[in-house]
Amino acid sequence: MNSKRVIVSKFGGAENLQLVEEVIPEPRADEVRIKILTAGVSLADILMREGVHPESLFRRTPFSLGWDIVGTVDKLGDKVLSTNRWTIGDTVAALPIVGGYAQYLCLPSSQLVSVPSGLDAAEAVSMVLNYTTAYQMLNRCAHIRFGERILVHGAAGGVGTALLQLGKLTGLDMYGTCSHSKEKVVSELGGKPIDYKSVDFVQEVFRLTEDGVDAVFDGIGTKSLLRSYKTLRNRGRLVGYGFGSMTKVRRRKRYQIISNILNWVNVFALNLLPYRRKVIPYSIQTLKKRRPDWFREDLGVLLNLLKQGKIKPIIAARMPLNEAAKAHELLEKGSVMGKIVFICNL
Repeated sequence: MNSKRVIVSKFGGAENLQLVEEVIPEPRADEVRIKILTAGVSLADILMREGVHPESLFRRTPFSLGWDIVGTVDKLGDKVLSTNRWTIGDTVAALPIVGGYAQYLCLPSSQLVSVPSGLDAAEAVSMVLNYTTAYQMLNRCAHIRFGERILVHGAAGGVGTALLQLGKLTGLDMYGTCSHSKEKVVSELGGKPIDYKSVDFVQEVFRLTEDGVDAVFDGIGTKSLLRSYKTLRNRGRLVGYGFGSMTKVRRRKRYQIISNILNWVNVFALNLLPYRRKVIPYSIQTLKKRRPDWFREDLGVLLNLLKQGKIKPIIAARMPLNEAAKAHELLEKGSVMGKIVFICNL
């Protein structure tokens, strides 16, 4: 039996994404084979395709992208069979980091999280990377409190919309940078939009708030981090995540990596200043390795909130695997609101 997956044939542009057909993988003794229903498309995938994401620096092509998946248990390894933890047909979610752009994937059984029945697979997969990132930055990093004031960069994107929805549940006063065309979405999610193309967001934050914000969530990186820091009130927290700005410099990979490292060093140095403000880096894969129990717990909370109808992700598009290049091009243009999802087993 054969299955399809999308590979990165070589680092570079979206044209290097290729759909291949090969023998369906067999699970090892401690693994579960998953029939993938949906896989998320993220900026991290684009950075890995370009070869500038830390997770791709020691990886050789060809390989398959795909950080987040939802699927059904299709086959159990010998050791998994004896545990009775999973059964054929169970719906599960996982954060494999690579391999998700496929119809089937084998993963260690310990990496799987149960998905409640009845959920839309495209909405459920949005919980795995985007909403878990948002939830952990709010609660594990910034330790946000009811009524606090936050600034969300890229507020109409996958993580940005998740931050706004979760922040609204927590009763936060929220501001979000976005383009003019996306202001309505940000407003509907409870944020006050700031058109970063027409105004200086630092000046606008102080015009709207007088004294700044309690927390900033910045996935843009590089120069914006220092400017985001300036918007913080006393005891404010700047949470930096992702490497969004690196998508714009395909031909200067080494320079950009070094530039980002040096910029982060400068930003961390701000923690030494006596302003009682804190800079906190966030990496979902790093925290998951350190505290896998947190990842399982937090994703479980989010799936239950989705089941209860308290959050609802914005799905920008549902696309088949053979349109992987088109999906990446759409995301790179910056016009996407919400999350692009692959429907894998069409």
